[in-house]
Amino acid sequence: MEGNKAVTIQGTEKVGQVQIADEVVAIIAGLAAIEVEGIAGMAGNFTGDLVEILGIKNLSKGVTVAVGNEDVAVDLDIVIQFGVKIPEVAKAVQQKVKNSIETMTGLTVTEVNLHITGIHFEKMKQKKVENIEER
Repeated sequence: MEGNKAVTIQGTEKVGQVQIADEVVAIIAGLAAIEVEGIAGMAGNFTGDLVEILGIKNLSKGVTVAVGNEDVAVDLDIVIQFGVKIPEVAKAVQQKVKNSIETMTGLTVTEVNLHITGIHFEKMKQKKVENIEER
């Protein structure tokens, strides 16, 4: 994250301001992405991985957002599960992230860019272990 910038939402009534930090938008995007079937997790950098090893959950791991006055662009670094159809999963992630951000914040999502940085092979490992145990 670049910093603690916040977007201010202007309403028709002058009750007050609502500010949404970039980090909040990133967390919404990350949580929405991992809800999609076929996504094994989010990829992060060394520092983010180290923080998780220390027991602190980084909910915006692998997410970069660029928030404007009324719009947002999102970049996601994701790890997919082996055997899924990448174009279908990618489309589902893009739609889920877009809908979640727009519904929760009122901002317009201009783009959701996906960077597939890895493949998770958990099912293959389990099958191999089951086959060995059966023998």
